Amino acid sequence: MPLTDIKIRQAKPGTAAIKLTDGAGLYLEVRPNGSKLWRYRYRIAGKENVFAVGSYPEVSLSDARAERELAREHVRAGRHPSHVRQTEKAQQLAENRNTFKAVAEEWIEARLSQRSATYRDQVERAFKRDVYPKLGRLPMREVTAALVLDVLRVMDGRGATTLALQVRQWISAVFRFGVATLRADADPAAALKGAVVRKAVNHSKPMTLEQLRQYYAAVDKYKGHRVTVIALRLLPMLFTRTVELRCARWDEFDLDAAVWEIPAERMKMRRKHLVPLPAQAVELLRELRRITPGELCFPGLVSPDKPLSPTTLNRALEYLSMDGWHCHDFRATASTHLYESGRWRAEVIELQLAHAERSGSRAAYNHAQYLDERRRMMMEWADRLDI
Repeated sequence: MPLTDIKIRQAKPGTAAIKLTDGAGLYLEVRPNGSKLWRYRYRIAGKENVFAVGSYPEVSLSDARAERELAREHVRAGRHPSHVRQTEKAQQLAENRNTFKAVAEEWIEARLSQRSATYRDQVERAFKRDVYPKLGRLPMREVTAALVLDVLRVMDGRGATTLALQVRQWISAVFRFGVATLRADADPAAALKGAVVRKAVNHSKPMTLEQLRQYYAAVDKYKGHRVTVIALRLLPMLFTRTVELRCARWDEFDLDAAVWEIPAERMKMRRKHLVPLPAQAVELLRELRRITPGELCFPGLVSPDKPLSPTTLNRALEYLSMDGWHCHDFRATASTHLYESGRWRAEVIELQLAHAERSGSRAAYNHAQYLDERRRMMMEWADRLDI
C-alpha cells in the first residue's frame, strides 16, 4: 500500500534498516540511527540502480513523489537521475560564479581598455553606486528586465536621468558581452529602451557681467574647502569643460611658461589642447600646488586618489545660491562676452573653446595656432573678471 504521513512518522528504527515501499520504485529507508531516507530504485540497460532523493521530513512525502516522477522521466530517456543532478549542480555553481558584477568587471577590462581613464571611472562609479547593490551578486541569467528597470527608476527619481540612460546602455553592453561569451541568453536591458525619458535639455546660458560679479562675491565668502574654491574661481576664467579641469594633473602644467597642455585622451575631441594661463590663474595654481602636492590638481575630498566629483562643484553652486546655473554655463558666458567685445576673431575664440572644426576645407588642427593672440585674449578676459 502507498505510504501516508502518519505511517512514516510512526515508523520506528530497528536493529537493521527497514524499507517502507510507496510504489513505482519509491521507498523510505528507516535506519537504526533513526534517520529516514527517500530512495528511488530503477533500471537502465538491465542494471538496477538506486537514486538518493533526500531525507524525511526535509523532503515531504508529496515532494518525494514529485521527485520520483521527474526521475522516471530521466530514466525513460536513458539518463541516470544522479548524473542529471550533478550536471545541474555544476551548472548552477558556474552560474553563481558568473554574476553580473564579475561579467561587468570583465567587460570593462576587455571592452573599455582603449577608452579614457575618465570614461572608465565614470562607468565603474555608476555601477558601484547604482547597479552592483541590486544586480551585482545575481547570476547573469537571473537578472530580469524588471530588476534593471528598478535600478533605472531609482536613478531617474533622484534626478540622474541622463546617467540612467547611459547606465541602461552599459548594462545592455555587459549582457551582449555575456551572450557572446555564453554566460547569458539575452539582453534584458534592450527591452527597456525608452523606459526612461530624457528631460528637456537645459542649454547653457551666459551670465551677465553683473551676475559674474555676484558669483565671485559669493565664492569669496564660501567657507568650503580651498581646493573647491580655487576650482570655482578658475572655471569662468579658463572656460574649459568641467571634466578637463577636475581631472587636471600637475604634469600637464608649466607654470613658468604660463601654459596648460591637456592631453588628447582627456579632451572631448581627442586632440591635444593648449590653455594659455593668465597671471591670475597662475597665482591660484601656485597656491593650489602647495595644497595638493600629489599627481592630481583637484583630488576628491572623500577619495583623494580620484578627481574632484562634478557633484561637489554643482552642490557648491547651489550653496552659493546660484540657482539654475551650472558649471558648463561658464563656457557659454566666456564665448558670448568674447564675441560681443568685437576684439577677437571667431577662429581664435573657437580654437580656445576647443570646438570641433565645422569646415572640412580648413587646415589640419594645430593646437598651438594663434597662441600669442589667445594669450592676449585670455589675459584680457581674466582682467575683466578681476572684480
